[in-house]
Amino acid sequence: MKKILLITSSVKGKDSFSIRLSNAILEKLTAAYPGSSVYTRDLTVNPLPHLDETHLGAFFTPNELLTETQQKAIQYSNQAVQELMEADIVVIGVPLYNFGVPSTLKAWVDHIARAGVTFSYEDGFPKGLVLNKKVYLAIASGGVYSEGPRKGYDFSDPFLRAALGFLGITDVTTFRVEGIAMPELQDSAFPKALDTLDAFAF
Repeated sequence: MKKILLITSSVKGKDSFSIRLSNAILEKLTAAYPGSSVYTRDLTVNPLPHLDETHLGAFFTPNELLTETQQKAIQYSNQAVQELMEADIVVIGVPLYNFGVPSTLKAWVDHIARAGVTFSYEDGFPKGLVLNKKVYLAIASGGVYSEGPRKGYDFSDPFLRAALGFLGITDVTTFRVEGIAMPELQDSAFPKALDTLDAFAF
């Protein structure tokens, strides 16, 4: 039995391939771990605010010195960090927008990356504090970015691996549904993605 955190960030709702792929991953996980619980944070419905001076000030202020305004501002981050810490497995739906992640997903990363909370420095070197987590990325894109001439334009997978790795999360597996905007690939794109799930040992 596992605690699974599902992060969705597509604005397309039921028409989103990143959501469809995330749900397919969830089906595999709940079958592999019967009785698991799933908590969903839909960043389009319940987004985290983009960081401002108040948030950053609160991050670097001891709890006992937080102003009332800072206490309200830091609640978003505290909740996101708690959700992450309590999860055994994290599934992140990632639509590729303009070669990167949606701004709402970037905001989520900004709120969970907290010095002294999710990472620290020892002797000048960073140390991740979020340990023993498994992450699955469900990336959807109109073109093909896992290989070929567009590969260098995908900044979603490298960014998330780097950001999560900095926090101590290094066990990351990426699944993709690619070519959904390409007439010659769009019909086979999602079935091909499902085939990769079927071949994976969850």
